[in-house]
Amino acid sequence: MTTDPYPSRTGGEQRMLDRQEPVLWGGVDAPGPLTRDQLAQFESDGFIILQNWLDEDTVAACLDDVEALGANPEIAGSEQSILEPDSGALRSLFQVHKTDSQFSSLAADDRLAGVARQIVNDQVYVHQSRVNLKPALHGQSFSWHSDFETWHVEDGMPAMRAVSCSVALTDNHSWNGPLLLIRGSHLRYVAFAGHTPDDNYRTSLRRQEHGSPDLDTLEELLAEGDIVEFDAPAGSVAFFDCNVMHGSPDNISPVARTNGFYVYNAVSNALVEPFGTDTPRPAHIAERAAAPLPVG
Repeated sequence: MTTDPYPSRTGGEQRMLDRQEPVLWGGVDAPGPLTRDQLAQFESDGFIILQNWLDEDTVAACLDDVEALGANPEIAGSEQSILEPDSGALRSLFQVHKTDSQFSSLAADDRLAGVARQIVNDQVYVHQSRVNLKPALHGQSFSWHSDFETWHVEDGMPAMRAVSCSVALTDNHSWNGPLLLIRGSHLRYVAFAGHTPDDNYRTSLRRQEHGSPDLDTLEELLAEGDIVEFDAPAGSVAFFDCNVMHGSPDNISPVARTNGFYVYNAVSNALVEPFGTDTPRPAHIAERAAAPLPVG
């Protein structure tokens, strides 16, 4: 039996482990949309923010589809729709790449999927997609977390061979609940104490209570890197490594913030049985069919 290099929520104490895999699986000379310097920055920081990466028409079509999807009673009444824990406002819409919308074609767009293939040096599929909405005054925070820790423990993602992208569909400001990323944190893995409750996703997608680091851990990560805001106009994209520690604060401003979100996993890194729970999360949160996206 192979030893799990990233044990977490298996009853041990919270601790920090070193990353075991490369950040750039094909190196800085891998072909694709990003330049050599941009790849080097991603490798060093764990993320890169690309201003105005998507055109206005694509962004406008996505926003129209967000409104239509949110008003669809079949989707609104399904598990794809996640509400804020206090206000009941729409927080997230999951599996948007499988809807009849702009999000379906955008998933395979080379401006997104091409970057993912370049970073993981493999064909990719969409592990997860969603729209995260932070309505004016009522958009609540996402606690600090590493996506990979959750995907490893609750979904069975074996290795750090996945990349996320947050697509700004509205202007993202420092004051309307922006994505926050800790530079360099992708090189450290935070393993958490305790165990994951059954069906944890039913509450964690509304308010995360398991898999969020304590103050000492955050201070240690910040001793090695600073916090960077995704403060950029609509059409900009933040690509970030699956293990970057990130989160976002409440939006108490009068300006809503809406972002699309895609997770691209390498086909060779397809999900296995979860490493810290008995039952994997459902497919609308963690896709288990690793069918590669078309290229070109």
